[in-house]
Amino acid sequence: MLGAWDARYDVAEFIFGTTPNVFLTQQAHRLHAGQRVLAVADGEGRNGIWLAQQGLQVDAVDSSSVAQHKAQQLAQSRHAAVNFIHADLLNWEWPDAQYDAIVAIFIQFATGTGRDAMFTGMKTATKLGGLIIIQGYTPRQLDYGTGGPSNAENMYTPSLLQDYFADWEIIHLQEHDEIIEEGAHHSGMSALIDLVVRKPLL
Repeated sequence: MLGAWDARYDVAEFIFGTTPNVFLTQQAHRLHAGQRVLAVADGEGRNGIWLAQQGLQVDAVDSSSVAQHKAQQLAQSRHAAVNFIHADLLNWEWPDAQYDAIVAIFIQFATGTGRDAMFTGMKTATKLGGLIIIQGYTPRQLDYGTGGPSNAENMYTPSLLQDYFADWEIIHLQEHDEIIEEGAHHSGMSALIDLVVRKPLL
């Protein structure tokens, strides 16, 4: 019996497409070849594989073995070296200060204590001076219905992200409406929020 996410990914097409997230590509200037990066809940691999193609050392973690099998095939076809980690992110033992950057694109499957634990883990796993790069939906996305969770609790607001990262340097925080085309499950006008934060050196 497949789990919910495995069942969702168990189709021929890549449900979120095979091209990287646009906001992530716009942050390429903040990343440098040779850095170690974690792609959180990377699913079918589009973002982790793109990061590897930029010369980064990439770990891609996801709970769906079906999605990761598709990601491995895509990585092979693009000659990209990615270390795939199969784990439940709500119960994963996050490594301590291992990554120069952590990328979290549309990871809005958790609320409450689950989200608290995941954000805390991301902060723990980032090296001093390292970055976390996030894109997600705001609650207004429910009006568009073009992707994402069906519950406003899962969405991000500026104040929520500011609270989580109050002790970090906020480099970029912006809400905006944009048309995105990321496979059949993220398609059309969307209510987005972008965040880039840096972990203090001390």
